[in-house]
Amino acid sequence: MTMLSDVIGVKAAISLSAQGSVKMKKIKQSISTFEEAEQYINDTPKFTAKNKMEDTREFLRRLGNPDGKMRMIHVAGTNGKGSVCAYLRSILEAAGYRVALFTSPHLVEIRERFVVEGEMISKEAFLRIFLQVYEMLDWEALEAGSEKAYHPTYFEYLLWIALVYFGERKPDFCILETGLGGRLDATNAISQKEVSIITHISLDHVEYLGDTVEKIAWEKAGIMQKGAPAICWETSPEIRSVFQNYADELGISCRFVSENDYSFSNFNRKTIDFCLRTEYYRCVSLSLHTMAPYQMENCALAIRAIETFDRGKTVTLEHIVKGAAECFWPGRMEEVLPNVYVDGAHNEDGIRVFLETVAGDGHGGGRSLLFGVVKEKDYGRMVEELVSAGLFDKVALAHMRTNRGVSVEELKTMFEKYPDCKYEIYDNVASAFRGLLQNRKDQERIYAAGSLYLVGEIKELLDYDKF
Repeated sequence: MTMLSDVIGVKAAISLSAQGSVKMKKIKQSISTFEEAEQYINDTPKFTAKNKMEDTREFLRRLGNPDGKMRMIHVAGTNGKGSVCAYLRSILEAAGYRVALFTSPHLVEIRERFVVEGEMISKEAFLRIFLQVYEMLDWEALEAGSEKAYHPTYFEYLLWIALVYFGERKPDFCILETGLGGRLDATNAISQKEVSIITHISLDHVEYLGDTVEKIAWEKAGIMQKGAPAICWETSPEIRSVFQNYADELGISCRFVSENDYSFSNFNRKTIDFCLRTEYYRCVSLSLHTMAPYQMENCALAIRAIETFDRGKTVTLEHIVKGAAECFWPGRMEEVLPNVYVDGAHNEDGIRVFLETVAGDGHGGGRSLLFGVVKEKDYGRMVEELVSAGLFDKVALAHMRTNRGVSVEELKTMFEKYPDCKYEIYDNVASAFRGLLQNRKDQERIYAAGSLYLVGEIKELLDYDKF
């Protein structure tokens, strides 16, 4: 039988050290297509031990420090990072700036992560830069199994492709979303930042970042940098103190945004109107094309950050209003079919705000939910939140294609604890989604939540099938 690793041109001999860390001995092979390059990256272990930050920075230097050619905006946090990036991009583009955007994860196509002026990287450019990085690796040391040989992690490889590509395109601004954490995240290797932004903080990835919100906040605060102001969401007084102390040690300003900075004015089922108090324009009336109230928070963070480095010089009130109104971020309370919404809520805090949105959706008919989740999350608490909300007449449970997905057997065990909750089990997301659509009652609204992997599978279905 032909092994997948042989097909893509990489062989890995895996052994465990006494400490249990994974070592990989790689053999250089020929890679000549986009598909082979993508598969190589996908097969690079995503959760092995990280490279040391000095090794990551050294490889960025070898790439020619392409980050130094752009004004860098760095975004970290537990929830809302991608949405903040989207609002930043939309407003800056409304002001006439050329913007590059690196985000994760992708929903359907890996090239979604690399966007310049609204366009994804081409397959040809992806392959060309992949090979540029590939040829720079020390293959003699890698083939010898040297522990000192540098090979990028999954996320690092994508970051290098992004930075080299963006450096070629020469945008005015480059927006980077962290992958996991902040202080030790590969994106934190960049040398100079325009501003650092930290979104809402909650318990997530506790096995990597710490088991308290204060510990997690400290890790996220690690993206702060001397010479660059920080903009932070004021999740709690304790977290505010962590951010302020970190900023004080660096000698930088740290500005906070909270619910006190904006006021809700109107909800029109598919749009939200609110007023944001700003430094240069006082109260700005904004309209967001979303039904999710949490986007007011993300939009406010983006605007405060732009105010901080632009000081009202080039980004006008009209640009802010236009950019906020035109912003679209897929997979975040997105209506993918009439009365069918998908949301990337993927942890306990995300589920909480998702349920708040559903509770206030103004819908008079029934509701059903498609739910899938990955193993690393506290899915027991997520299920408890979903069931106790009492918002859904039935729940469809499905196992996602990712090997990180929780099995339907485990999901069934979770839901069996709640005998009053009506649920159905499906072998996969496609059959669950079709089942909900085929059995939908009049005026029933369908939601899908629990993981961005789930959202991606549904959007992929919609790309290829007709419903």
